[in-house]
Amino acid sequence: MPAFSGKYYYTLDPKGRLIIPAPFREIISSNYNHKLYLVNAAFDTCLHLYPQEEWQKLEDKVRQLPASDDAVKYFKRRVVASAQEVELDKQGRILVPASLREDARLNSDIAIVGQIDRIDLWDRKEWDLVTDPSKVDKRAVEAKLTEFGL
Repeated sequence: MPAFSGKYYYTLDPKGRLIIPAPFREIISSNYNHKLYLVNAAFDTCLHLYPQEEWQKLEDKVRQLPASDDAVKYFKRRVVASAQEVELDKQGRILVPASLREDARLNSDIAIVGQIDRIDLWDRKEWDLVTDPSKVDKRAVEAKLTEFGL
């Protein structure tokens, strides 16, 4: 299965519509049905856009977890409760609901970022902050990635 990868910068229009980059639309149309789910990230100030099949895998994992666990409760309240089905229109855009735009503090300049099984939507300024190499403990990250074999 092809992975979502790459980074694109687009503008959210005044109605809250956002163009999904052509390479991502191609992956969606070739490998998934056209239903998409837009959700809050658990901890980051961004949104995750999942093809229905990938969202279903995540839901299936959550169903297996103990509902009384505080971390699971938080995840369901923050992520699952925010899920909204969105569709690509004929121009390749999705409508980002106002409540999700507010939660992720999305302004007009958006970074659309492939994350293998999903697409992330970030406010461009926030994306630049979280990906700034000077803000990362490079040695700790390098050690952890080496531990993972990356």
